[in-house]
Amino acid sequence: MGQVAMELWRECDAVIRCADNLTFMRNLPDESMKLIVTSPPYNIGKAYERRSSLDIYLEAQKKVIAESVRLLHPQGSLCWEVGNHISKDGEVIPLDMVLYPLFKQHGLRLRNRIVWHYEHGLHCTKRFSGRYETILWFTKNDDYTFNLDPVRVPSKYPGKKYFKGPKSGELSGNPLGKNPGDVWIIPNVKSNHIEKTIHPCQFPVELVERLVLSMTDKGDTVFDPYMGVGSSIIAALKNERNAYGCDIEQRYVDIAHERIQALRAGILRTRPMGKPVYDPTLPNGGHR
Repeated sequence: MGQVAMELWRECDAVIRCADNLTFMRNLPDESMKLIVTSPPYNIGKAYERRSSLDIYLEAQKKVIAESVRLLHPQGSLCWEVGNHISKDGEVIPLDMVLYPLFKQHGLRLRNRIVWHYEHGLHCTKRFSGRYETILWFTKNDDYTFNLDPVRVPSKYPGKKYFKGPKSGELSGNPLGKNPGDVWIIPNVKSNHIEKTIHPCQFPVELVERLVLSMTDKGDTVFDPYMGVGSSIIAALKNERNAYGCDIEQRYVDIAHERIQALRAGILRTRPMGKPVYDPTLPNGGHR
C-alpha cells in the first residue's frame, strides 16, 4: 500500500459501540450503508446468546432486518451469514431457509446463496459433521455495486486458449483470474488461527474482505449490527472503507477497539486473502 493510500486508510472512520443493535441503528440515517454484513447468533446456546424459541428468535431477527433495509443504500448489498439452528431433539433447521421470507417481505432480491466451506468444527456422532455455513446476499434493486476484478482467483488453466473461431490462439480466460464462484473455501477461526480471540464464533477477516471489495467502493461505509470482536470493521478499514458496528458484549467491543488500534499501528496479524488452505501432504503445507 502506497503512502497516499495509507494516509487515506488511516483517515477512514470507525464508529463502534457497546449497545443494543436496534437502539444503535435507529440513530443512523436512512440509506447510509453501502454494505451491511453480519453473522447473527444462531440461537443454539452459545456463551454470548440467550437461547429462545425459534419463533421468538425469528421475531427479533425480523426487527433487525427491517432496520437494516432502512439503512441500506439503494445500490448497496446486505449479506446475512448463518448456519443451522439445532433443536433440543437434534433436528437441524437451516436458518437461511427460515430467514429468507423475512428479507423477501421487504422486496429484496437474492443475488447469491454463498456457501462458506471450512474443514474444522464440532465432531458429531449422530449425524454428519457440519462443515459449511451460508451467506445470503441481497440487493434492493437491479442497480447495485459489484466489482469482480478485485476478488478474482487464479484460473485453473491460465494458459488455456481458444482452439477455433475468430479468437483462435487467444487466451480464453480473463488474465486477472476467474470468478471465485459461490462456494468459498476459507479456514474458520479456530485455536491455531492467527486472528483468534476469545470469541467462540469469530468471522475470518478474509471472508468479509471478499464481500467488501466486491460490493463497495473506496470511501463507502460498511455496517455490522452483530459486530462481535470487529472482523467486519477490520475488513472495511483495511480496504479504505468507513466502518460502523455494535455489540452488546463489552468485552468483545473492547477487543474490537484493540484490533483497530493494532491495525492502525500496522501490527495486527490477519490471514492474507487468497492464501491456500493448509495441506499437510505438501511441503510447508503448500504455503510459501
